[in-house]
Amino acid sequence: MLALFLAALIALAYPLSIYMARIGDAAVGGYTPIEGVVGKLERLIYRAGGVDVRQDMAWTRYAVALLLFNALGAVVVYLLQRVQVWLPLNPAALANVSADSSFNTAVSFVTNTNWQGYSGGEGTMSYLTQMLALTVQNFVSAATGIAVAFALIRGFARRSAQGIGNFWVDLTRATLYILVPLSFFVAVFFISQGVIQNFDSYRTATTIESLTYENPKLDAAGQPLKDAAGAAITETATTHTQTLAMGPVASQEAIKMLGTNGGGFFGANSAHPYENPTPLSNFVQMLSMFLIPAALCFVFGRMVGDTRQGWAVLSAMTLIFVFMAIVAISAEQQGNPGIAQLGVDQSHSALQAGGNMEGKETRFGIVASALFATITTSASCGAVNAAHDSLTPLGGLVPMWLIQLGEVVFGGVGAGLYGMLIFAIMAVFIAGLMIGRTPEYLGKKIQSFEMKMTSIVILVTPFLVLVGTAVAVTAEQGKLGIFNPGAHGFSEILYALSSASNNNGSAFAGLSTNTPFYNSLLALVMWFGRFAFIIPVLAIAGSLAKKKRIEATAGTLPTHGALFVALLVGTVVLVGALTYVPALALGPVVEHLQMTAAH
Repeated sequence: MLALFLAALIALAYPLSIYMARIGDAAVGGYTPIEGVVGKLERLIYRAGGVDVRQDMAWTRYAVALLLFNALGAVVVYLLQRVQVWLPLNPAALANVSADSSFNTAVSFVTNTNWQGYSGGEGTMSYLTQMLALTVQNFVSAATGIAVAFALIRGFARRSAQGIGNFWVDLTRATLYILVPLSFFVAVFFISQGVIQNFDSYRTATTIESLTYENPKLDAAGQPLKDAAGAAITETATTHTQTLAMGPVASQEAIKMLGTNGGGFFGANSAHPYENPTPLSNFVQMLSMFLIPAALCFVFGRMVGDTRQGWAVLSAMTLIFVFMAIVAISAEQQGNPGIAQLGVDQSHSALQAGGNMEGKETRFGIVASALFATITTSASCGAVNAAHDSLTPLGGLVPMWLIQLGEVVFGGVGAGLYGMLIFAIMAVFIAGLMIGRTPEYLGKKIQSFEMKMTSIVILVTPFLVLVGTAVAVTAEQGKLGIFNPGAHGFSEILYALSSASNNNGSAFAGLSTNTPFYNSLLALVMWFGRFAFIIPVLAIAGSLAKKKRIEATAGTLPTHGALFVALLVGTVVLVGALTYVPALALGPVVEHLQMTAAH
């Protein structure tokens, strides 16, 4: 399946990159990539917003426009949640969302994180909130990432230029010409597979057997009650009916995947049969997560005038991804030694999937579930088709570490490419130190300013992850949310802060995060994890655009061959290892040793 997936990805991403490169090249003052109705709509948007498409913005102005747009978006998403009970398209009469949860969700969707601290969209968000607040941000947050990637590429491609493009043009064209048409076709495909798309009221079905639920008991403040041993206290409820949520799911599902957003219409996300009904829909969802990030690698090569550069970046991403996917699949196929000790056969056969099937859908099995987990955390998407909390310790370490690498192994839409290019700058800097030569990348000298900004980019998310985790495990309100004490409980907190800081959005679960403490903490790290990363990237783009391009000499490090790919992979892995290995040793590594030693 892994080989088939990669072959299909390249076959789709390469032709898409040709189209996307035209859009990136034509962003300022050029022709409209598509005429007709869409071209007229584009020009209408510019007129309504007072945008001068010929204006080439300096990086500072580009950054201010980006920050203002996203801050305004956060306010709109927050307000819609707070008043949804009085707005239309709310057939389930869902109440207004609490202030702290609204704040967390607004920041989450604006930053392309899509962390969902609430129990499930079908029980929290009205149709209008899902569409007007969350789905709109799925488009524009992804478009923001593409815009920043275009800006950084122009920094390498331009010579002695003062500007890096026009944010409003980049945002509009990324949305109209890339995300909307792709989402339309993918949504239609999902509908053909059985993903629902309607505005019906929720339906009540009579079940064949009675359904028994174990619900956590809550105190007066809405916090889970625990017994003396620290275990959650539950109460049993039985019913003979089941409420089936309806809604416009396919339209949100398409951009959720293509925009590497990850926020599900339902709480079960892509494990829910209404979101992901068949093995084929599951395969297309995996392709959708990597499609634009892979295409942007080729776009990079085309826009800088050397397609080999794009292949080099893509090769580095693919090498890390393939290795981590094999580790995750192998760890899950080996099963759980604790269950094996009970005499349970976990081997693969014609009658069972084998391995660790806990928390996985039987219609997907081990390979498709572990591969999905690797892809979604490589792509900064956060969508899940299995419970990451139920992965084996080593199987869970893979998605956690992929997030902690900075979401540069394909990564989020736009974010993965500009994150990997920052590592490329660091790689050529290290190479320059090794040979005593001023480092250069694509004909641009890498000097002190670029390295200062690169250092900020590399350090900001580890700082947020490690400091945030330390705060959560020491604060009383942070410890109250832990349901699983010990190494696994620590892993849940570390994963949550890693996911939020690196704008992934997936979770280990088992941690009660819909509280004022976690909603506030995670919102802060999501915001700074996104924009404290983007601003230095734009500063680097502006600095590089001003520089002249120097010709390569015999001493110039080729950045398109196997040597550079190895250097780039080594830089990414080494930085990730040095930063997070001590924390990982306290979580999944200890848990694995405890599990194997006990059995």
